[in-house]
Amino acid sequence: MTSAFHLAQFNVARLRAPLTDPSIAGFVTGLEIINALADSAPGFVWRLAEGPDGDATTVRPLDPDVIVTLSVWDSIESLRAFSYQSAHLDYLRRRRDWFLPHDRPASLVLWWIPAGHVPTVDEACERLDLVAAGPSPEAFTFRQTFPAPELTTRR
Repeated sequence: MTSAFHLAQFNVARLRAPLTDPSIAGFVTGLEIINALADSAPGFVWRLAEGPDGDATTVRPLDPDVIVTLSVWDSIESLRAFSYQSAHLDYLRRRRDWFLPHDRPASLVLWWIPAGHVPTVDEACERLDLVAAGPSPEAFTFRQTFPAPELTTRR
């Protein structure tokens, strides 16, 4: 059964150094690997892939030192499996090597979107601001999730 809703995810990270700096080389090298892993992961729907290398590192809506990831998944379980039960976890464990501690109230937000909708970076930034006030059905994290909205039918 195909769901009427998909899960959007947006996260932000402040780089310790420019992407051209050798100290960030492990992260930069891993981008292509992790993006390919995501693209082939069960439940993956879409990811922001702007720029010459097919990643989102050129998208900097919040600050020149902050990079973003925006993707869509068929379920929380699919995104969780990719994030924490695949090779992605190895890169996640090294995040302190490449990124500074967050200076924002939130660095990750999840929210439900109608299947087929492609979220924008502006929409994602608005959701990130919402989750900073606390999780809700409109903006949440892995720590406190909310089910997909129910479809209402008109009679």
